[in-house]
Amino acid sequence: MPFRNEEPPASPGRPRDTSREVEILQAVLALLAEQGYDALTFEAVARRAHASKATLYRRWDNKRDMVVAAIKAGPSSGTSPEAVDTGSLHGDLLELCGRLDATLRASDGSMSLMLLQAGLEDPDLCRHIEESAGPTGAKLTENVLDAAISRGELPKGTRPFAYDEVAGSVLLLRRLNGLPAGADYLARLVDDILIPALKASAANDTEPPHAIFA
Repeated sequence: MPFRNEEPPASPGRPRDTSREVEILQAVLALLAEQGYDALTFEAVARRAHASKATLYRRWDNKRDMVVAAIKAGPSSGTSPEAVDTGSLHGDLLELCGRLDATLRASDGSMSLMLLQAGLEDPDLCRHIEESAGPTGAKLTENVLDAAISRGELPKGTRPFAYDEVAGSVLLLRRLNGLPAGADYLARLVDDILIPALKASAANDTEPPHAIFA
């Protein structure tokens, strides 16, 4: 199928065609779900979006930046760039878990798995998503951990491993199996599992393994 006519080169001060960019980012998300991050290419996106590779390269320097933009505009579009700070560890963890659950349920289950695999292969991708979209809930942020220790809710030496390994894993599993994760479930996850595990981590002097969502 022939490409659509490309928009003329932007003159100084000329706004970018946002509707065209939305179409391209939708193509990125569709291909991510179908093929995964590793197989995604500028050429494949250009074909799916009926664009030229030059159009894509005018917007993004590399595949990682393009994928981050697609996630920010799609699954993570409701994520606030502001740091999480509710005034309590319970509230902060509920907020983080709620954000992550909403992000997972805003995307196809297969794409969630593809992005997880991409994050394992390219850890910088996860960091770029967090920096661009704001705290997604995939990992325990440093400010939440430090604030909880300062308030005495967690002992000094607490490590984020328990949250980074467990929260995303169970929420993704529930998403893939069509199980709900409402307010009551998230509260039990936080109070019965995450907070006790975080407290226990301070008593273990050994370095924890790399968490799957870290």
